[in-house]
Amino acid sequence: METKEKKPLEKVCIICAKGSLEDVYASLVMANGAVMEGIELNLFFTFFGLDGITKKTMNNLYTATTGNPAMRMPGGLPFPTMLGGLPGVESAVSSMMRKQMGELDMPPVDEFLEMITAGGGTIYACKLAVDMFKLKKEDLSDEVSDIITIGEFYELCDGDRTQIIFT
Repeated sequence: METKEKKPLEKVCIICAKGSLEDVYASLVMANGAVMEGIELNLFFTFFGLDGITKKTMNNLYTATTGNPAMRMPGGLPFPTMLGGLPGVESAVSSMMRKQMGELDMPPVDEFLEMITAGGGTIYACKLAVDMFKLKKEDLSDEVSDIITIGEFYELCDGDRTQIIFT
């Protein structure tokens, strides 16, 4: 029986389309992991994911407390969805999440973006979403390389041993 030679992953293209704290950080952690492994990285922010690269919002992201079936209270009990709509709950949960992330030495979003680009990763914003939300390049993190169309992003994803990840 012939054994197939395993070939390493060469390129990762990540699409971040959600702007919650946990969704943006999932994209950043995967992106940083790729550059640390020497894998070519293209990170594309679209729709509400743009909050992760918009100067006004990127370091003040919130955790979604309503409609989040995975949300748990201390001790592992399910988080009652109706509590998420009460004033101050989303802010308190988000603050707790940021504190826990800080205790794990996870950097704030702006520093994470700097680490990714310093490691060789490239960060893009979606032209359609930027236009839709009436943003300009100067509204975005300095780490954003360019504002491109999804078609241009797909061109960047060309090649064997490439993975596209949608978060």
